[in-house]
Amino acid sequence: MGYLKYLVFRILNAILVLLIVTFIISALFVKVAEESNRSKMYEELMQWERTEGAKIKQSQGLEAFEKAKAEKQASLEEKYELNIPYWQKVYRKSIRTLKLDFGTTSMPIFGTNSVSDIIKVAVPRSILLFTTATIIVIILGIFLGVRAARHAGSVFDRGLSIFALLTYSLPMWWTGMMFLLIFAFKLGWFPLSSMFDPQLTGWEHVKDVLWKLALPVFTYVFVVFGGWAWTTRNIMIGTLQEDFIMAARAKGVPEHKIIYGHALRAAAPPIVTMIIFALLGSLGGAIISELVFNYPGMGRLYWVALQQNETNLLIGLTYFFTVLYLAGVVLADMVYGFLDPRVKVGASAKM
Repeated sequence: MGYLKYLVFRILNAILVLLIVTFIISALFVKVAEESNRSKMYEELMQWERTEGAKIKQSQGLEAFEKAKAEKQASLEEKYELNIPYWQKVYRKSIRTLKLDFGTTSMPIFGTNSVSDIIKVAVPRSILLFTTATIIVIILGIFLGVRAARHAGSVFDRGLSIFALLTYSLPMWWTGMMFLLIFAFKLGWFPLSSMFDPQLTGWEHVKDVLWKLALPVFTYVFVVFGGWAWTTRNIMIGTLQEDFIMAARAKGVPEHKIIYGHALRAAAPPIVTMIIFALLGSLGGAIISELVFNYPGMGRLYWVALQQNETNLLIGLTYFFTVLYLAGVVLADMVYGFLDPRVKVGASAKM
């Protein structure tokens, strides 16, 4: 029961953090939008003065012009919500954001102006590329890391450590550019752009997607999996030196059962934390990598939102990333309770 109370406390804590972050995001972006809308209002007002205003001044005089200008300015302030107090707009924006009503963009993206629909289009694309690559990295990293820990000090272990340090230190965008230069431009094995062909259907579409995702996925796996293997190896080496592992070996427990039944489970909490945040983080894409491969995922979408000053889209994306992070924290707490009894004991003691 103490563990359940602990989880409820963590969930409520995450909800409180989400409310605070949403309010801060709304306050920042509403201020940016207010300045942008004010500039748009003055530009539109100046355009009116040069056209309709000039005609009124010429035909009806200066007094009529000033009156019409004041009415036009009031109309524009209402149009751009500049007549509403700042904190009232922040409160409204926060409530709409919590209801997942992010509004619309000024220009269509992915064929729509609805921020929610735009995010719904980009998220599956990021899952297709980065989540797939992350799953491959996790499988390779854990398998090779456990094997290196079992044979610590061997040629394989040393080679893996050197490879991990070399590849993990490479910037992914630079590696992507080098792979594009070699495998796409020089050899012509892969396309230079990972943008899908919307005219293809059926099996042709599947082959087009696989062909265009092959190089970005390979680049991601090449750069990241060594770091995963090296981290898993270090965690497992520390666990294999514990007393309960020595006792299991003294009892004659088979080595594979010691590794996968005892050591890996004891080392699971930090590894599971890495898995959770890696999988959830993959939904957010990667800005520079997606720009290098010309891939239309969440990272590129964030870049487009920054370039076009799409405040509503920036709020929606930031809110989405915040929810992912908080969900990862809560999920990690839940999994910890099943993997590590000390979490349950500690939670019960505190409650």
